[in-house]
Amino acid sequence: MNVNPFPYSLYLVISEEDCMGKNFLEVAEQAILGGVDIIQLREKKDSPEVFLQKALQLIEITNKYGIPLIINDNITVTEKVNSAGIHVGNSDAAPQNLRQRPLIRNKMIGYSIEHLAQLDNEQTAVADYLGISPVFKTKTKTDTITEWGLEGISQIRQLTEKPLVAIGNIHLENAKAVINAGADCLAVVSAICSADDPQKAAYELKNEIVK
Repeated sequence: MNVNPFPYSLYLVISEEDCMGKNFLEVAEQAILGGVDIIQLREKKDSPEVFLQKALQLIEITNKYGIPLIINDNITVTEKVNSAGIHVGNSDAAPQNLRQRPLIRNKMIGYSIEHLAQLDNEQTAVADYLGISPVFKTKTKTDTITEWGLEGISQIRQLTEKPLVAIGNIHLENAKAVINAGADCLAVVSAICSADDPQKAAYELKNEIVK
């Protein structure tokens, strides 16, 4: 029996700022109850100490529900909280180097793809999943290179067997189309973090993509 190495379909990327004044820990728990399978903590503006404190608080919730916690681009926080993994982009620590670190080498490593040439590099080869970013332009990520669109996802799907996590302005109306284009998993920020009812938002998204 084959075990799916990436059995996740709804991926929450969360920061305190994106929660629009709501308690980000409560938003995370409500999202899990609604159907989120995996959570990434992304705190680009926090000091290392504040980021670590938030990660320690969040991992108590994710561990309670058996949900993997991924840390965005912070090796120290990843190691100190013993998270399930780390997600990096082109300007962050290289996946190959992360595989050399004793406390990270066996963790999940996500790697963001911003142009097709990356599919052939050594970093992609050692990553566990690829973040396709962004599918559609979004206010939460302004330093983007390629807006992939549905055609881009389909193209990448034909070129790799790695799990594809699509992110970038994904919401209830386009979620199914993104999955149909070839994504294995949808990563969302504002569709859940900014929602009045994060649990309901997660539930509706999950039902839309697992039908």
